[in-house]
Amino acid sequence: MYLFPAAGHLTGQDFTSSGGHCHGKTRSGDRTHLPEQRRCAGKHRQALIALLNQRLADSTDLRTQVKWAHGNVKGLHFIQLHELFDAIASHLEEQTDSIAERITTLGGVANGTAREVASKSGLKEADLTASDGPSMLKFLVHNVAHHANALREAVQESDDLNDAITADLFTQITRELDKDLWFLEAHVTPAGADS
Repeated sequence: MYLFPAAGHLTGQDFTSSGGHCHGKTRSGDRTHLPEQRRCAGKHRQALIALLNQRLADSTDLRTQVKWAHGNVKGLHFIQLHELFDAIASHLEEQTDSIAERITTLGGVANGTAREVASKSGLKEADLTASDGPSMLKFLVHNVAHHANALREAVQESDDLNDAITADLFTQITRELDKDLWFLEAHVTPAGADS
């Protein structure tokens, strides 16, 4: 994502925030040079940044768990799961990047180092004893579903904070994650069924 200066910064026209939604409006004498996106979040900017950072921690954590499964899966259906896990990790990397970019667009700092993620993630730890597909799928299905549900809540929270752009971002990521969850669940053998 590339950010360009707000239109008001180049033309002298300023944009103000009203009720959390942006409206173009000339304000004489205003020397504010914050990008339009930062002003649009208004009084809820810090709450939005905190919400985004929580989802960033979960997304980053989940990506590392999926990548770990990709590198360590063994057994029946190895190549299918190896490639599926790699594809999901790639999707999560793009989603993580989008969340981090939204944070910085709002003027925040994306807290995505390994130590920050480890201390803030709401996901369960990966089952590091798992080595076969079924045991890896079990913890991945749980954590992908947990992350998707947290994103659904984030859609509502960001909407409550009058930020339709962040709500849209969370909606898009949830839609993509739901598809990945479907692919994971399709590989789970129902209890009592033969492999």
